[in-house]
Amino acid sequence: MQELRIVIADNESIIRMDLREMLEDAGHEIVGEASNGLKAVELTRKQRPDLVIMDIKMPEMDGIAAATIISQEKLAPVLLLTAFSQSEIVEKAKDSGVLGYLVKPIKEESLFPAIEIALSRFREFTDLEKELEDIKVSLETRKVLDRAKGILMEAYQLSEADAYRKIQQYSMAKRRSIKDIAEAIIRSATKK
Repeated sequence: MQELRIVIADNESIIRMDLREMLEDAGHEIVGEASNGLKAVELTRKQRPDLVIMDIKMPEMDGIAAATIISQEKLAPVLLLTAFSQSEIVEKAKDSGVLGYLVKPIKEESLFPAIEIALSRFREFTDLEKELEDIKVSLETRKVLDRAKGILMEAYQLSEADAYRKIQQYSMAKRRSIKDIAEAIIRSATKK
């Protein structure tokens, strides 16, 4: 596992100290420690760590609420710690967007595999979101391009292939994206 930058959040300083020792012994850097969820969110926003390890039960803002914010803002993967394994807490944790859940006391043999899984899931989600965004942009470009081709086909009695070639040629000549050229054609046609 590569060296990670980690934020630890737990209201018990002994737990934070034990986690820090385990993680630093494994070659990771602790970039911040918090004793409540509010501070954990602030630290995560500021430090942009690779991972947040956080207790559920904390003052000011609990770990589930903090994890929800961190997940919604896509700041870092969150691994939750708890002394409780009640099903209602597990359900709340699932809904918060956390990528791992460990019951205290934390042992190295369970911590490090949980970290790897959380990081892997976070990368998968990030890749899927990027892919989805690329697809949205592609569909948007396709719609604009189809509309621009239709305008050229009607105005100059061109085939669809010829209209596309005209847009493509103009795009290369002007060193602008096909979408930009298609949008310009649509703007020009709607001004008339």
